[in-house]
Amino acid sequence: MAWKTLDQMDLAGKVVLVRVDINVPVENGVVTDATRIVKIVPTVKDILAKGGKPVLLAHFGRPKGKVVPEMSLKPLVPELEKALGVTVKFADDCIGGPAKTAVAALEPGEVLLLENTRFHAGEEKNDPELSAALAALGEVYVNDAFSAAHRAHSSTEGVAHILPAAAGRLMEAELKALEAALGNPVRPVCAVVGGAKVSTKLDLLGNLVSKVDHLVIGGGMANTFLVAQGIDVGKSLAEREMAETAREILEKAHAAGCAIHLPVDVVVAREFKAGAENETVAKDECPTDAMILDAGPKSVEEIATVFEASKTLIWNGPLGAFEIAPFDAATNAAAQKAAELTKDGKLVSVAGGGDTVAALNKAGAAEDFSYISTAGGAFLEWMEGKELPGVAVLTK
Repeated sequence: MAWKTLDQMDLAGKVVLVRVDINVPVENGVVTDATRIVKIVPTVKDILAKGGKPVLLAHFGRPKGKVVPEMSLKPLVPELEKALGVTVKFADDCIGGPAKTAVAALEPGEVLLLENTRFHAGEEKNDPELSAALAALGEVYVNDAFSAAHRAHSSTEGVAHILPAAAGRLMEAELKALEAALGNPVRPVCAVVGGAKVSTKLDLLGNLVSKVDHLVIGGGMANTFLVAQGIDVGKSLAEREMAETAREILEKAHAAGCAIHLPVDVVVAREFKAGAENETVAKDECPTDAMILDAGPKSVEEIATVFEASKTLIWNGPLGAFEIAPFDAATNAAAQKAAELTKDGKLVSVAGGGDTVAALNKAGAAEDFSYISTAGGAFLEWMEGKELPGVAVLTK
């Protein structure tokens, strides 16, 4: 991957447009979780250290091309100042008079935040006029928002065709981690794919079977694969109409030399609630009035063995109904095993997707993984083998 980074850019005295993702939760005008703001600090500080003037471009919520006061970025200024330790100015628009005036008044060592890019209908349409108006404000473009890189918008893709462009530190870290996991990984490679439905992860499964050596399938989608093998899963969540598709994936995996690992034993219960009475049975012994809610201990042992034999792990989705005990046991145990192997330097582990991050945090395993991506859609599309417009433009 030949994208430029901040190290290759001359930023001294230049206005640097930085696309960031600071779409943080706000209640009563106060930021309740500043994680995304904290993550952009290395990029902004590096630009300041190189003598650049950072001008932040960001979206917030879904205003659909209209000015929605509740979706203004202005309330984020105090939190940005706290995280960056410098003065952060604000402009009431991301283009035109207010933006030009604010950029012209920016002093060295200060940062400027422009108003929500999605207040303009042209943003999501990647309108050339809006892209040109944004580009006119700066001399260099830096994209630090991998989470928005799967969208071809004016502020994520359009501007990068006009100005010299580079990846910010957060984007750089994400791309390096993903390249290590799927682009040029150390083999054997294992992927864990869990979640409720096969139908939402068809592209993902189709891409992975040709790229990984082991594919562990868990969660509700594993039930669909069991159905495809003629196994009765009782009242379990399963997409029975996807059985033929599941068989095609199994055949494709076999042809590609990818070993698919499905549960060998399962935890079943009659009701879906915390602490529900449950039992562990063989995969083909689910009672007709029960549902499969987790993988069993023998399945976890098999997964642990696969992890031990692997050098690289990519994880997306839980192995069971991880939100409630005791149906979080398989996800917790497998995540802890992966974390332990990573900590010992035996495994490179990359994980991403909303449920995945929550599950690994709940298991207390997240901080020992090599890399955790918080970019849901972009992470998934990368795993599916799709080109991300906001990344592709940085390599041109």
